[in-house]
Amino acid sequence: MTISLRHIFLVLQIILFLILRMNLNKRVEFSLADLKKGEKAIIKEISSDKVPLKLLEMGCLPGNEVEMLQLAPFKDPMYLNINGSHLAIRQETAKFVIIEKLVNG
Repeated sequence: MTISLRHIFLVLQIILFLILRMNLNKRVEFSLADLKKGEKAIIKEISSDKVPLKLLEMGCLPGNEVEMLQLAPFKDPMYLNINGSHLAIRQETAKFVIIEKLVNG
């Protein structure tokens, strides 16, 4: 049995498709400060004790969904929706909240 170039090309196309599909669903870690307007993510961890307790009490906890609603003119503060609570937080605080989002949105 001989393998033609056509078969090799078909196999390479399938492999390329699978690699691209895996990369589109790859998860990447960011901080809350990296979100852009309209993006959503899941809070993974709070990396410092510099995050105010009030923020934690209002739902900024690991596992909760967060959406960037609005940015002030100089990107500070950020207006967020965290599990239905609308919060405004400063960029310096947002850097301590680690999130995970999909690369393709």
